[in-house]
Amino acid sequence: MARNQKDYFYYKAKDEGYRSRAAYKLQQINKKHNVIKPGDSVVDLGAAPGGWLQMAKELSGGRVLGVDLQKIAPIEGVDTVKGDLTSDRILERIEEIVGEHGADAVICDAAPNLTGNWSLDHGRSIDLSQAALGVAKRLLMPGGHFVVKVFQGDMFKEFLDEVKENFVYVRSFTPSASRKQSAEIYVIGKKFISTDIKAGNEYDVEIQEIGEQGDGITRIGDFVVFVKHAMVGQAVRVRIREVHPNFAFADIIE
Repeated sequence: MARNQKDYFYYKAKDEGYRSRAAYKLQQINKKHNVIKPGDSVVDLGAAPGGWLQMAKELSGGRVLGVDLQKIAPIEGVDTVKGDLTSDRILERIEEIVGEHGADAVICDAAPNLTGNWSLDHGRSIDLSQAALGVAKRLLMPGGHFVVKVFQGDMFKEFLDEVKENFVYVRSFTPSASRKQSAEIYVIGKKFISTDIKAGNEYDVEIQEIGEQGDGITRIGDFVVFVKHAMVGQAVRVRIREVHPNFAFADIIE
């Protein structure tokens, strides 16, 4: 490793028994955004050598699973799967381990093999981040959280917008444990929205009941939608105003 890379966090990780300095990045992300809580089920994509797995286990104490093309040396209390995270066979194996409840958090600190061609490296980073997002959408429980590393560049905003379509709260964050010369940034998505219903969509519905706050209640599929100023039995066209992990608010279109 080059001398200028052996900074404070490199030596701190060596002294404290973490497999990589990246463990402190996750620690700092979690301190700021609280994505992993005690008891959470966590899946780490691209987990080798295991620094994030070690920290995730400390933060959660619950089930932690790491996935990587490389074999990950054992970590006490952590499950690992060797394979391609985009493979259906591997995803099915992950789903078996995680269980029907789904994961509370999916995290990814993976990076592509760098070529030195910035445009190519940025594009590969976005592809990898999109793959991680696709896996997160398959594994996360409603309301779950997502963290992924991305290299900054001209496609970053488009990816950030894609994350915003699937989570209530989205932020970008650079922990102090990242090297100063690095272009990496982390995207944090909280409160996963597990429905195709989006703000601005319009639907013809019938009000089925009245909620405790006086709003009408209807269902689009199994998804609950609260409609202001509606009465039971009323057939109306509504526009979705705000979407949450387990319900949405809508307004009657006059």
